[in-house]
Amino acid sequence: MPLRNKKIILGISGGIAAYKAAELTRLLVKAGADVRVVMTAAAEAFITPMTLQALSGHEVRGALFDPAHEAAMGHIELARWADLIVIAPASANTLARLAQGLADDLLSTLCLANPNPVMAAPAMNQQMWTHPATQRNMSLLTQRGVQLIGPASGEQACGDTGPGRMEEPATILAAVTAHFGEQQLAGRKLLLTLGPTREPLDPVRFLSNRSSGKMGMALARAAVNAGADVTIVAGPTALPEPQGVKRINVETAAQMHHHVMQEAAGKDIFIATAAVSDYRAADISAQKIKKSAEQIELTLVKNPDILADVSASFPQLFCVGFAAETQDLEKHARDKLTNKRLDMIAANPVNDGLGFDRDDNSLEVFWPGGQQSLPVSSKQQLAAALIELLANHYNKDHKRHASD
Repeated sequence: MPLRNKKIILGISGGIAAYKAAELTRLLVKAGADVRVVMTAAAEAFITPMTLQALSGHEVRGALFDPAHEAAMGHIELARWADLIVIAPASANTLARLAQGLADDLLSTLCLANPNPVMAAPAMNQQMWTHPATQRNMSLLTQRGVQLIGPASGEQACGDTGPGRMEEPATILAAVTAHFGEQQLAGRKLLLTLGPTREPLDPVRFLSNRSSGKMGMALARAAVNAGADVTIVAGPTALPEPQGVKRINVETAAQMHHHVMQEAAGKDIFIATAAVSDYRAADISAQKIKKSAEQIELTLVKNPDILADVSASFPQLFCVGFAAETQDLEKHARDKLTNKRLDMIAANPVNDGLGFDRDDNSLEVFWPGGQQSLPVSSKQQLAAALIELLANHYNKDHKRHASD
């Protein structure tokens, strides 16, 4: 139980994502944590204290001036008790109050009186998240050491789509576990590609694929949780990167190749999750191709193989590839492992759209002399499992080479 004997205050602020706090409470308790829930008045409009009390096994606190507790300065004692405060969901209003140092309810007072770390999982409408006031508050809080978990991007309860969704409880649990656990990649520099590439045909059309970048961004987040210094080279995707990650945006395979080869020097680990177009148009039309002839012919030329070039040019890197296959998954994955001289490869079936633009997946991981199956689960859970597996192999290899 990774959180055995850890004392955690779970702060819940107002917002529709408050319903996810029930699952988060259950996961934290299951992981061994002693959880005390503190709710704002707005949170109680979305989920009842009774639900959280049943799941945590403790009375839920909400009132700052509670005669049953304040005779002994209960809010100060509770603040001293906690090893960590996790606020999930963290509304725009709660984050603004924390940024300004207000202490007008129990949760904000605990954050001021607590000497230990605070983690926050923002949850709000995408326009509220991108508003300059919220972004200034986020900058101020991160400068003070508040660790942000998310937010994720996607469809929201209000009907909007964009950044601002609270991360899933499993993702928050992984971040909390990483906070208390040994960071297996602490001090390591990791380079990662993600998303699709786009190969232009004319000013309005391009060749691309169905990659969303979700798995790559989940791996970036898991690597940050494991202590790595992460740089991502991202094809076209609107997904937000984790806090503290260096991001380089590209469109084409050639652009991705250029930036990866520049960034690879000095890195320790390279993970190639991007779905890079194998071919590009030999000639790009300067004008929009008009619909006239019954058929047209396109001449395609091969793009550079980014993963193979990195493996050959930077042999010191621990290289991890991805293989999306429609048939003979193990054979094709092992061929790539050998032919591209990789340290590890993660393969997944993509028949009938499996693996693309979904929140869950499964992986078959291969390395020289071994393999491991990672069953269907959320991409964030898969990412955490793959980073742990990668880190174990990397650290063993690193120790062996250090002793040679």
